[in-house]
Amino acid sequence: MTAAPQALTTLRVPFSDLAAQTAEIRSELDAAWTQVVDSGRFVGGSVVEGFEQEWADYCGARWTVSVANGTDSLQLILRALGIGRGDEVIVPANSFIATAEAVALVGATPRFVDVDPRTLLIDAAQVAAALTPRTAAVIAVHLYGQMADMTALKTVTERAGLALIEDAAQGHGAYCGDARAGSVGIAGSFSFYPGKNLGAFGDGGAVTTSDERLAARLRSIRDHGRSDSDRYRHDTLGTNSRLDALQAAVLSIKVKHLDAWTEARRAVAQDYREQLPDGLVQLVEETPSTPSVYHLAVVRTTQRDDAVSGLARAGVETGVHYPVPCHLQGPFRRYSPGPLPVTELAADQILSLPMFPHMTHQQVSYVCETLSSAVTPG
Repeated sequence: MTAAPQALTTLRVPFSDLAAQTAEIRSELDAAWTQVVDSGRFVGGSVVEGFEQEWADYCGARWTVSVANGTDSLQLILRALGIGRGDEVIVPANSFIATAEAVALVGATPRFVDVDPRTLLIDAAQVAAALTPRTAAVIAVHLYGQMADMTALKTVTERAGLALIEDAAQGHGAYCGDARAGSVGIAGSFSFYPGKNLGAFGDGGAVTTSDERLAARLRSIRDHGRSDSDRYRHDTLGTNSRLDALQAAVLSIKVKHLDAWTEARRAVAQDYREQLPDGLVQLVEETPSTPSVYHLAVVRTTQRDDAVSGLARAGVETGVHYPVPCHLQGPFRRYSPGPLPVTELAADQILSLPMFPHMTHQQVSYVCETLSSAVTPG
């Protein structure tokens, strides 16, 4: 095995570079934060309401209801839909744990299904096969930045009379056909964790929906079940899950740059596609109707351990999203339907390479050349 090229051995490539993104918009951020600090309104208010409208418009939904984080957004959607004990919610086994966690937290049962072998996204055929009389909803996860096949999923859920929910925590700005993430299902769940394509400077989340009654119920639940007409009356059991004005100010600035950053991510992905070791490391597929926004640059390789160690020695940070499928995690083993071969095979092969809008051609080349040295044919 040969070492990485000497000319590039001093290069360090982070998994993500939020500092570069912040530097690009620093003057806008400073002005916005000063405005919020001077206003003295730090929870709710016009800044939060302004961002909610901006995000609804961006996603093609009628309303955004901002909340404290992405996990809350999923849980509150389920609660607002009346889903709980005795209900089943179909979820893909290949997802971050929060998808199944939200289902369990409302007292419902997560029903895990396998994923499409090309995209590693929830498979409509698997969903159709998993339906039972107890099924109340399906959560489609737009993993890695690519929307699930919402056309096929909508056909299945509408025929069965089920709620279709979008977990778009990794899908900011993604499309399925002409529809943006967060506009197809009854509701879309978003996380604004700092590393997301649209990230705050801390935790944050939102729900998008075009259902007026659902939006009203979500607003009440996120604010202790408070009545719209009387702030001292509480009509339902709620919780405290609100977005800070300072975070909303950051998000309002960043959303104006999101499309440009998405195109930069796609350019990085294309650079990877042209330089990755042919036949040994491949990017997870995307379909023409669901182009990815590349929250993550996920590749598959049968030599993952060699790839990870070789990249680490060369100063390249990587991740694995996710090495243990949800149905094999401790709290969810009791819900496991048995082997899910596509998800389980992928969990042993997937590797997330550095991906961020300000990544340079030199950095991509360094990653790819290092990979070429770390993995071998045969």
